[in-house]
Amino acid sequence: MPDDAAVYRLDDETALIATTDFFTPIVDDPYAYGAIAAANALSDVYAIGGRPLMALNIAAVPQDLPEGVLEQILRGMGEKVRESGAVIAGGHSVQDKEPKVGLAVVGLAHPDKLLTKGGARAGDVLVLTKPLGTGCITTAAKRDKAQAQHVQEAIAWMSRLNRVASEAALEVGAKAATDVTGFGLLGHATEMAQASNVTMHFHYEKVPLLAGAAEYGAAGIFPGGSARNRKAYQDGVRFAGDLSETEQMFLFDAQTSGGLLIALPADQLDKFSAAMARHEEPFWQIGEVVPPDEQSIIVTR
Repeated sequence: MPDDAAVYRLDDETALIATTDFFTPIVDDPYAYGAIAAANALSDVYAIGGRPLMALNIAAVPQDLPEGVLEQILRGMGEKVRESGAVIAGGHSVQDKEPKVGLAVVGLAHPDKLLTKGGARAGDVLVLTKPLGTGCITTAAKRDKAQAQHVQEAIAWMSRLNRVASEAALEVGAKAATDVTGFGLLGHATEMAQASNVTMHFHYEKVPLLAGAAEYGAAGIFPGGSARNRKAYQDGVRFAGDLSETEQMFLFDAQTSGGLLIALPADQLDKFSAAMARHEEPFWQIGEVVPPDEQSIIVTR
């Protein structure tokens, strides 16, 4: 099962990490779009336990893009990369009908201290570091049905780096993580469960949702990717209890720049909590890893 980034071992102390990600506008504000695109690309390095070193801009730009828009996008990307401690080392652009921006990122890690999809073990607890709901909120925004404060909160979360969570996971000896993005929580969790030969048990009422997400979800506002996720992964999921169709869809909701899903040794949860608290970073304990079952995922209320 592929991990979130490519890793090349240079020597006993150093591994090189390489990844890339880019996408079309997720929000209207150019600066926010750039910041989210950068945070999303950087997240693959954090998901595998690495430290970003440098990044290259990737941009596809329409000829008729209003003056100053690309500058704002690149400023958002550049400031987010600097926040990570990395540097922009160049990039490449082409003309296209629709804007697309992102990064190719190079990072470093210790080859024996990596977070992988195959490292989860029965008895681990599952924690999530950002709320779900960016898919339905940004879709509602595109349909002019989202409240401004809900969009702004979603932007703040999507722009947030996963650096602290990655460092805290490594500090307590975690071995497994992934970032929750386009395949939704259950899609990415399925990849982890299958790679680790375990089953993951989630408690729906412990899963955090962004403000406004429940309202838009109840109205049936989800991106097309969420429905595709459900179709692709539902056969490996057992929903136990009375979860509604909408509640189930949130767990498949396609996220942008989501949080890390981390499998922590249960006896290290308090230490992880303390490490996150030092930086005022939230997280939610949403389930546990159990021995392999017929399904990769079990969800109860």
